[in-house]
Amino acid sequence: MERLLKASPKATHGSKAWRVLESGGSELDAVERGCGQCEIDQCDGSVGYGGSPDESGETTLDAMIMDGNTMEVGAVADLRRVKNAIGVARKVIEYTKHTLLVGESASLFAVRMGFPYEDLTTQKSLSLYSEWLNQSCQPNYWKNVVPDSSKSCGPYKRREEVTYKEEQTSSQRSVHNHDTIGMVVIGVSGTVASGTSTNGAIHKLPGRVGDSPIAGAGSYADSTAGGAAATGDGDIMMRFLPSYQAVEYMRMGTDPTVACQKVISRIQKYAPTFFGAIICANTTGSYGAACNKIPGFTQFHFMVSSPLLSRPTEQLQHRLYTYDPPRPIMLLTRAFHNLKEE
Repeated sequence: MERLLKASPKATHGSKAWRVLESGGSELDAVERGCGQCEIDQCDGSVGYGGSPDESGETTLDAMIMDGNTMEVGAVADLRRVKNAIGVARKVIEYTKHTLLVGESASLFAVRMGFPYEDLTTQKSLSLYSEWLNQSCQPNYWKNVVPDSSKSCGPYKRREEVTYKEEQTSSQRSVHNHDTIGMVVIGVSGTVASGTSTNGAIHKLPGRVGDSPIAGAGSYADSTAGGAAATGDGDIMMRFLPSYQAVEYMRMGTDPTVACQKVISRIQKYAPTFFGAIICANTTGSYGAACNKIPGFTQFHFMVSSPLLSRPTEQLQHRLYTYDPPRPIMLLTRAFHNLKEE
């Protein structure tokens, strides 16, 4: 029996991926289809074209896909003028011996693989950029620069004396400012695949790459142990490789929910107010989720598909718990534009 897990407010992307499995497609095919549909739908403006313009006003894309049987990974970061980021990431596995391609060179590779150049800018992204400029470029990701980055747009130069203070996390800025689609698929035989796609943190510095396209950070798949996908403040979360760590906990026999919780607790020790969540599934199809509960973000939603469910079903992570339906299973993790403020 197969399962699919994702965190998402909509069942559409899970349904597309689930139909791939039902029609005999592979776990990788399902991940690519599910994430690709979210790119087409511009999920909440946080995935695909037309969202999260950087501080120069451009939208760029990050994505990765991982085969838990071979441990192969294909990823792209800072992808420009190409809409189907997860599709390009899949081609990195199929047609190169590399793992991650970035920037303009990733776009050139995409064109060689048959993907068209397309404008990722929309009227909405232009409006977001214009509003940000009119608000003196607030918020932004600069520190230790002159002029004061909390009051002006720059251009900035480094200060002679560097001051060290507690980092301002994305939760202090806005819990709505960026998001990722992450997917974990467990097949009938226990084969695991995972993937992510995002347009990154809004108003980021050009060239910034977060956790989503990094294997072990945005997601991780190992058919001998399980899979996981994380979402949230990528600049903090990628330092801890949360998806890899969760899978390793499950390898040691840890319950998926407890594995998720331990990963969140580890990050909390260094960044108590960080904004993030993770879903985990082991090879039996048991799964769980955990998030860092902060003001405005005390629970999140994710989608689950399995043979016991007539359709992809939205689950609410409010308290820590574990489910154990039969394989196959599909999890999709897109939490943050669906949070409940309290």
